[in-house]
Amino acid sequence: MQPVIIQIGKISIFSWGFMLAIAVIIAIIGISKLFDQEGYQRDMVLDLVILCVICGIVGARLAYVFTYEWAAFVAHPLIIFSLQDGGIKGLAWYGGLIGGLIPFVIYLRLKKLSFWEVADMFAPYLALGYALVRIGCFLNGCCYGNITDSACGVVFPFVDAFPRHPTQLYSAGLNIILFIILIRFYPKRKFSGQVFLLYIIGYAIYRFIVEFFRYSEIFVGPLSLGQVYTLGLLLLGLLAYYWRKSHHREVIADEER
Repeated sequence: MQPVIIQIGKISIFSWGFMLAIAVIIAIIGISKLFDQEGYQRDMVLDLVILCVICGIVGARLAYVFTYEWAAFVAHPLIIFSLQDGGIKGLAWYGGLIGGLIPFVIYLRLKKLSFWEVADMFAPYLALGYALVRIGCFLNGCCYGNITDSACGVVFPFVDAFPRHPTQLYSAGLNIILFIILIRFYPKRKFSGQVFLLYIIGYAIYRFIVEFFRYSEIFVGPLSLGQVYTLGLLLLGLLAYYWRKSHHREVIADEER
């Protein structure tokens, strides 16, 4: 594990934050190219990415505290501002998604731009960014898996001496595959929102599977809390996909009349 990737005097550059920075830079470059290709002003990309990242981290922290540290929050409300080891512990992805979507939607409404068209351009880089950040999680030693005797086992010294599933690397690998699928499918999309909704569906399926190997503190019956909310996300994604596809067919039918 390498939580601190660079140490210069008293200044520490943490692995998770470093990988997040790389993810942000790559996203800005990649999405800007798609904006140029689709005739959008690329200057908006920086604003959107920064807004989504900042609000996403806030949302991820709130979701984590309210889910896993509620009792501690009630006793000490300021715990919500307590981010350890460079701000990489105590974040929940679903809170980050909601937190990032709020400024995204507001910004696009103010600019009078299509949410679905812009979301399609962001979707592949959400998958790639997530993959890079999960590598940061591996270097930091958080978000680890269950104990295993398989050849894939990795010892996380900050946890215990038992080999565990490196679920961060499973997540990174699967999301890189998801990125490749989405970026190649983007030019072939049939309706606006298709790429974004395929990302949501793909994420939900991947996460549900990986949760079987990942260490979890909260269970709802036989399922982890992560599996429960990803099932909900999968249902929403499938319903939204069907709705967008039906809407597209109606538009085509109207044009042919």
